[in-house]
Amino acid sequence: MPGALLSAQSLYIGMEVVIAVASVIGNVMVVWAVKINRSLRDNTFCFIVSLALADIAVGALVIPLAITISIGLQTHFYSCLLVACTVLVLTQSSILALLAIAIDRYLRVKIPTRYKRVVTPRRAGLAVVICWTVAFIVGLTPMLGWNNLRRLQQSDSNSSNLIITCQFENVISMEYMVYFNFFGWVLPPLLLMLVIYAEIFYVIHKQLNNKKFTTSHTDPNKYYDKELNLAKSLALVLFLFAISWLPLHIINCITLFCPDCNKPIVLLYIAILLTHGNSAVNPIVYAFRIKKFRTAFRKIWHQYFCCKDTPALEIQPSDRKEMPNPEPQQATPMQPTQKETPKSESPHQQQSPPERQNQWTEPQQQPKEHPPLLEQNSV
Repeated sequence: MPGALLSAQSLYIGMEVVIAVASVIGNVMVVWAVKINRSLRDNTFCFIVSLALADIAVGALVIPLAITISIGLQTHFYSCLLVACTVLVLTQSSILALLAIAIDRYLRVKIPTRYKRVVTPRRAGLAVVICWTVAFIVGLTPMLGWNNLRRLQQSDSNSSNLIITCQFENVISMEYMVYFNFFGWVLPPLLLMLVIYAEIFYVIHKQLNNKKFTTSHTDPNKYYDKELNLAKSLALVLFLFAISWLPLHIINCITLFCPDCNKPIVLLYIAILLTHGNSAVNPIVYAFRIKKFRTAFRKIWHQYFCCKDTPALEIQPSDRKEMPNPEPQQATPMQPTQKETPKSESPHQQQSPPERQNQWTEPQQQPKEHPPLLEQNSV
């Protein structure tokens, strides 16, 4: 039995190291992609960067500390408690970042014409600050007294020096984890996000089926198709987060409501690996599901790792396709003037016929140049 436990622990540590490396590299690539690709610098990807920063901290900080805890290191009570609270802060920041992304996508499809006026970069930055502030408050609550210190002092009279075997359950109260953390700050946001994404898909499908719906975009169907694809990708990120974190919270509930129930250590290791592995899986989802990230990752690989010259992402035609507002706004006011100029400038027709012909021919040629470019990009 000790040999099997030792092999399981060795396998656990090896997988944790792989997850840590993948999480740091993948999420650094996400932040890097947003930095080099100007079309990724909108409000939604601001929240994605916040999520990526939390995942980088998981790989660089939390997983090494989790490996240290699994070894059974003897530490001071509050040192171990601070390690556990760091995990809680980063977990809560990820949940709130996912909630902010869901709300942002909902506003994007619910009020597409007023979205940029309502969701400004300053408000998006303020939302990120609020998410991290709430995450610190929720995650550091055990440091304020809701912990197992008093219980340890009552059970062990020799614990006056506060040196303990650093394990999560030794310092964090299960009442806090279940009633406050899970039932208060994990489960409600997950359920709210489920409702929001259901509403997003309902609105998108409704607008795609409503051909009379008009927006400021030239083709509403293309707009909502793009929003549908992005919403599917972000909903997949939410689904993977729930699948990764719910098993560990269920184990916490079992620990609280059934203290005598046997919990295999292998099952606990699997639940912990799922929570940490979620930090490494998001960049994979972005790469396979979001074209902008895929092209940015390819540019980073070719230019910075293979030392090959690549075209700038800001001038790629695919980014023009997603900003159709300026072209219709320039073309539409010129059409009424085309009809009015022959009547208002009729006394001058004999003086400058070449100028009048140029005014008629240029607006007719401009719309014919762009659609073939957009059709190539969509392919």
